[in-house]
Amino acid sequence: MSTNAATATRVRTGGPREDGPKILEHVLGWTLVVVVAMLVTQLGLL
Repeated sequence: MSTNAATATRVRTGGPREDGPKILEHVLGWTLVVVVAMLVTQLGLL
């Protein structure tokens, strides 16, 4: 029964990992925001 409980806690469902580099995600996200904002202003859409 203890082996079942141990393997059940390790089962992954394919979702995002919780232990990833959070700072990298934030930097890439803000970089994308800046690039989209520059594109919008250059095309005169705003």
